[in-house]
Amino acid sequence: MRHAERNFFPQIYTRCDPPPNHLALAQKLSATNPLGLRSALLQRWFDPRMGIPMDDNIHAPTVASGPTTGRTQGPDLAKLSVIELMQEKQKIEEELSALSSVLSSHGVNMNTSLTTFDGFPRDDIDVAQIRTIRSQIIHRRNDHKELMKYVEKAVHEHFENLQRAQNTTASSGNTNGVGGSQSNLNGNATPDAGTLGPPFAKVNSVTEASPAHQAGLRAGDTIRQFGSVNWINHARLTKVAEVVQQNEGRALPVKVSRKDESGNLTDVDLVLTPRRDWGGRGLLGCHLVPL
Repeated sequence: MRHAERNFFPQIYTRCDPPPNHLALAQKLSATNPLGLRSALLQRWFDPRMGIPMDDNIHAPTVASGPTTGRTQGPDLAKLSVIELMQEKQKIEEELSALSSVLSSHGVNMNTSLTTFDGFPRDDIDVAQIRTIRSQIIHRRNDHKELMKYVEKAVHEHFENLQRAQNTTASSGNTNGVGGSQSNLNGNATPDAGTLGPPFAKVNSVTEASPAHQAGLRAGDTIRQFGSVNWINHARLTKVAEVVQQNEGRALPVKVSRKDESGNLTDVDLVLTPRRDWGGRGLLGCHLVPL
């Protein structure tokens, strides 16, 4: 190509030269129609922002070379406990949320076109970054799908163990007479406390004379079970609100972990009855925050 043409189209020739099989076309167009040369080169060969062939699907995410199946590098899911699986699940969901926020900051989503109406790459967005983010989202969605298979299996096993522990507790209570139920009435830890999983909420404050206060709930307690809600299904405490609304005036079993004077954690069983007529706001009179 002539020096003048290289100066005329610096963004093209500084990226890469035209493919050899199109040199004849380029030479013909450069002699007769320089603007036609530019249009043909852009349409046939180049993304002027990145120098990638326009024959590629610009909307497709950029995926690194390597295995096309399986998870991205991470822990061996088969060796994780149910708690660790749930932590991994939360980690992936947070990453997906962050990646989606990056796309939203560009004003695009997974399906937004990255080209103009006439097929040119858009110059108002960072096409390279968007393609990379889309690729990461696809990978992490696949990881999440694979993880959920292990979570489902682990949760089933967890509740089977819980059921067996409850059956064992019931048998022990029948053998020992009233001793088994007395511990519940006194608010002490039950034999199956270890099978409930970790706390999912913390009591931030308790209003005096409220239903929560009368039930014995204290600020600093961490909740392991609230009615039928536990660490697996609380959905950022939305299920707790649903259970409270559905059980106004009914007693709900609540299990909390509480530090004693020595700093040791003790599981305590409480009975909380949501109601409105206690003279304050809400049905409980306490403030819960998710963990």
